Amino acid sequence: MSEAFDKAAGEAKEITIELIKKLKELSGVGLTDAKAALVEAKGNFDQALEAMRKKGMTKAEKRGDRETREGIIESYIHDGRLGAIVEVNCETSFVAKTDEFKDLAHKIAMQIASMSPLYVSIEDVPEDVMSAKKKEFEADFKGPENMKDQIIEGKIKKAFSDKVLMEQPYILDDTKTVAQFIKEAIAKTGENIVVRQFKRLELGVTE
Repeated sequence: MSEAFDKAAGEAKEITIELIKKLKELSGVGLTDAKAALVEAKGNFDQALEAMRKKGMTKAEKRGDRETREGIIESYIHDGRLGAIVEVNCETSFVAKTDEFKDLAHKIAMQIASMSPLYVSIEDVPEDVMSAKKKEFEADFKGPENMKDQIIEGKIKKAFSDKVLMEQPYILDDTKTVAQFIKEAIAKTGENIVVRQFKRLELGVTE
């Protein structure tokens, strides 16, 4: 089996140790797993990275219920007129003290300052606000009754996508949401990561 593996890797001439190391760094997996992913993708780095990212997402979902008692409070200020402060939690102080975690929190603060979310997650939207929006969609609904709940749920999620931090497109890569950006960090660190709370401030503007 080892010979077949090495032969497959040899036939894919694009697979170099540099590519394997690069995939390892970006995905957070071991060298063996990185090499296997590249072999499976026939040397296509983007396909291998996407495959590892999906596997990481699955692992990240499983970590979602683990307690997060450590973390940091990070801020971002733009030109002295606009800023945000955010609490981002993880499981251990070891991860909380890493430059990667601090950078993650800083980028989330930047997201908040730039995109003005009102809530962390869809679960944080007040019940009365959610109910009012649901009634609005129910009153205007003209689709098949057997799909009503599913369609309205999708409309509600879309309606709040720009107001909910986790649902917003990530400003530094709009091919993913903020939630997906955080899940990638979860997969890489091996710890659950949670945005606990945030506050956005703008000079001359009061709530």
